[in-house]
Amino acid sequence: MPTAPTADPAADPAASAPADPAEAEEFVRAQTAVGAVPFVPEVRLHLAEEAIGLWERTESAKGEIGLPPPFWGFAWAGGQAVARYVLDHPESVAGRSVLDLASGSGLVGIACALRGAAGVTAAEIDPYAVAAIGLNARANGVPIAAHCADLLDGDGAPAEVVLAGDVFYERAMALRVLPFLQRARARGALVLVGDPGRAYLPREHFTEVASYRVPVVADLEDAPVKTSVVWRLTG
Repeated sequence: MPTAPTADPAADPAASAPADPAEAEEFVRAQTAVGAVPFVPEVRLHLAEEAIGLWERTESAKGEIGLPPPFWGFAWAGGQAVARYVLDHPESVAGRSVLDLASGSGLVGIACALRGAAGVTAAEIDPYAVAAIGLNARANGVPIAAHCADLLDGDGAPAEVVLAGDVFYERAMALRVLPFLQRARARGALVLVGDPGRAYLPREHFTEVASYRVPVVADLEDAPVKTSVVWRLTG
């Protein structure tokens, strides 16, 4: 995946927000084209063709350097794995409230909505990601409540299912995400995580439920296809 300085998930999302949501949506539209997700063709997203150029244009638009990668412009391997699992196992989300943590493009949340989730909330700290989630939800004809907020000090309540695709890519992020997921699990939520072999996944806390070979954009990863596992957090 692209190399970036560690993002601070506790930073105020509004500090780097675009002037208004319409401006953010227009930027996302200008940088992407709508297409089917390779491993999850049931879902269509606003997708970028390459990462580095989009990253540079995002920094230019915000007038900042050293920003995290534009996660919202791509279908990352971990998210594709969770979405595939949900689509193939609708009983995991049907009739239940869902939180899609660090949602990126909204892929996982959209898959849940397509399989009958009672309600889907997508959380992100990037205003452009929130805009992308809204656009992608409309492209698939499903309702998603997207929020620009850092939720990691809580427990994800009241969601009955908490899902996260590819959140263990940095040590700092992992140190906050695992306790959040454990608190969600402790209150009774089903917690599923998609991971393509990131270094900071604490495997001893998880049980594998599915494994997939997922195609990815060439300049996001070290291989064109990544083995991506869906893990269930155990008690």
